[in-house]
Amino acid sequence: MRDFAGRTAFVTGGANGVGIGIVRTLLNEGCKVAIADIRQDAIDQALASLDNREVMGIQLDVASRGDFARAAEEVEAKFGPVSIVVNNAGVNLFQTIEESSYDDWDWLLGVNLHGVINGVQTFVPRMVERVKTGEQVGGHVINTASMAGFLSSGSPGIYNTTKAAVRALSESLRYSLLQYGIGVSVLSPGLVKSVIYASDDLRPDRLKGTMKPVDPAATLRLQGLHEHGMEPDVIGARVIEAVKANRLYIFSHPDHKEELREVFDYILGHYQDYPKDPGFDSRVAFEKFRADAGREARHKSLAAE
Repeated sequence: MRDFAGRTAFVTGGANGVGIGIVRTLLNEGCKVAIADIRQDAIDQALASLDNREVMGIQLDVASRGDFARAAEEVEAKFGPVSIVVNNAGVNLFQTIEESSYDDWDWLLGVNLHGVINGVQTFVPRMVERVKTGEQVGGHVINTASMAGFLSSGSPGIYNTTKAAVRALSESLRYSLLQYGIGVSVLSPGLVKSVIYASDDLRPDRLKGTMKPVDPAATLRLQGLHEHGMEPDVIGARVIEAVKANRLYIFSHPDHKEELREVFDYILGHYQDYPKDPGFDSRVAFEKFRADAGREARHKSLAAE
């Protein structure tokens, strides 16, 4: 997609951090933009900073399928069909897996993974149907993952898990939507100037039963750390440039490249030269169909860039 003017975009987590950076860039490209966020006060502040623009706010819990259906109807009734979907909302819990509870898992999975799934399931079938009927040409889905989906340490364990899942979801969706001319990109940023350090403020009451007490000193340290993050508008500009180039992977922070190379080498280093086991040749022959299909999908994806 190279021409954004006149299109309608829907951005979750759009009132702060990466989201507001993408929102401002989309508006500058001539889009009509819906800012979806769970915090009404943040939506109001964002809208107040975007005077004289075709922009609207809508309060949304991305973990709720019903909320998503309602939001989609409201936005499309006002701005027309959504053809750019940015599944960006995310929360973090800065602790290890063994310290975590089912409530912790349900909270982060609900926002970081199910929020992306809900955005895809709500909007993508509509986009595909409009492409099939000729009502729409192209479109794009941007899912925000994280470098944490590649570069995992012990903490934050659940967050790392959700972001790796978003990465896999996005790659699969990319290949399946190529036939419709709908692009898919997965954004994997590093440190961003945002308020994700205050995620506990957004945790629903029903999932607070087994949560660890909030450590104000730790939150303050994380706030100071995030002040050194990349400016949202820089990320927004890099996202739109990548979408125009129809790239699958958006690495907004180039400083992670060598670390990522080390991780891939570390993974490949775990392969062992085992002797052939019984059935090796027939298994490999069967696997060739899967490998060829994957190779063809990647080739088509690169050709679309």
